Amino acid sequence: MALKSAVLSLILSVIVVALKGGAYLLTGSVALFSDALESLINVVAAGAAITALWVASRPADDNHPYGHQKAEYFSAVLEGVLIIVASLTIMFSAVQALQHPRPLEALGLGLVVSSVATLLNWSYGRYLVRTGEHLRSPALVADGHHLLSDVVTSVGVIVGVGLVKLTGWHALDPIAAIVVALYVLWVGYRLVQGSLNSLLDEAAPAEVQQQIKNLVQTHAEGALEAHDFRTRHAGSVTFIDFHLVVPGAMSVEAAHAICDELEQVLETQMPGSEVTIHVEPEGQAKHAGVPAL
Repeated sequence: MALKSAVLSLILSVIVVALKGGAYLLTGSVALFSDALESLINVVAAGAAITALWVASRPADDNHPYGHQKAEYFSAVLEGVLIIVASLTIMFSAVQALQHPRPLEALGLGLVVSSVATLLNWSYGRYLVRTGEHLRSPALVADGHHLLSDVVTSVGVIVGVGLVKLTGWHALDPIAAIVVALYVLWVGYRLVQGSLNSLLDEAAPAEVQQQIKNLVQTHAEGALEAHDFRTRHAGSVTFIDFHLVVPGAMSVEAAHAICDELEQVLETQMPGSEVTIHVEPEGQAKHAGVPAL
C-alpha cells in the first residue's frame, strides 16, 4: 500500500512538473519558475521515497536485527535538504529578476495551467498524509506534506502573478518568488529537524508513553511494579522496553506468563509495537515506577 502510494506520487509529480514547466515557458515568470522548480524536487523526493520504502519493507536480518525501518527517515532528510537547496535557487533567480525585470506573456493561460497542477497536488497531498499517518510511514507523510507545502507556494505564486496581470507592476513577480523561497526554506528546515530527531531515537510522544504505562499497570496482575520505561520509533514500528518487578519466590514460568500477557496486550492495543521486558526480583523495586494493580 505504501509503496503503491509512493509510485503514484512519482507519476503525479512528473505530470505536475510538466504542467508548471509549461506555465513558466508560456509566461517567463520567475515566480512560476520557482513553483516548477519546487515541483521538480517532488519528483526526486518521490523516487527517494520509493527506494526508502522498498528498503524499509525488508525483514530483519543478521546485520540488521531491528529491521530496516529507519531507511524512511533518510528519505525524509534528503527531501528536506533538497527543499532547502531549491529555496536558495529560487531566491537567487528572484533577485536576478528583481534587478532586471522583464514583461510577462500569456499570463492568463499560464495561470490556468498552474492552477490545474496545484489542484492535483492538493488532492494527492492530503491523500498521502492520511495514508502515511495510517500506515505510520514517515516517507509518505513527508512526501504528502511537501506536496501540501507546494500547494501553499503555488497559491502564493498564482496570486502574485495575477496581481502582475492586474497592475502591470512586474516587480511583484520576483517578490512573490522570494516569499515562496522563504516559506519553502522553513518547510525544509522543519522536515530535516523532525527526521533527524527520529534518527536519534527520539522517544514516543508523552500521551503514547502514558498509554503504555496505563496498559502495563492494568494488565500486570501478579507483578509488583514496572519501571525504567523506554520507547523509540523506527518507521512504522514503536520499540518499547521496561523492567518488571515480580515476587522473588515467583517461578520463571509464572513470570514469563505475565510477560506474555503484557506483550500481547501492548501489541494488540498499539499495532506495530515491539516489546522487550526485563524481569527483576522484588529486591530491585525502585518504588518510583508504575505499581501493578
